[in-house]
Parts: sequence; structure tokens; C-alpha cells
Amino acid sequence: MAVKIRLARTGRHADPSYRIVAADSRYSRDGRYVEQIGFYDPQKPATEATIDEVIALKWLGLGAQVSDTVRTLFKHKGIIAKFTATKKGK
Repeated sequence: MAVKIRLARTGRHADPSYRIVAADSRYSRDGRYVEQIGFYDPQKPATEATIDEVIALKWLGLGAQVSDTVRTLFKHKGIIAKFTATKKGK
């Protein structure tokens, strides 16, 4: 099972919001997912995204691939820096 951390769209027409989820790459964008990691509202700054760092680091450690948008959100929150620091420490 190839796991990807990506966005799943929710919200109304012309007013999107997104869940940050860990999902099997074979599932549809808004379909089934393994675990919800956080929430992102594109109408607000990226720094206001709600992300559970513990769960995100767990999935990164398990080898999950990250989409480009989620990678940017993780960089704003400092999760990528923490992951590379722990990876270098091993």
C-alpha cells in the first residue's frame, strides 16, 4: 500500500476547505482515507492550518509521500525541518 499525504476537498461550492489526510494512492481524492492529519482553509494564511505534528511525523517516518501543497504547509509549520533533524540524528 503506497500511502500519500494529500488534501481532500470539503466545503461548499466556491468556498473550499480541505482535510489533510494520509490515504492510499489508489483511493479517489475525496474518498476513503487512512487517517486525518489536519485541516486547511485556503481563505486564511497557510500558517493558520491545523496540523497534528505527531501524526504527520509518524506517517513521514513510515515513508508516506507528500503532495506539493501539503509539503508547503508542512514547511510553514516546521514539520519538514523536524523530520529531517530526526532523520539525521539516527
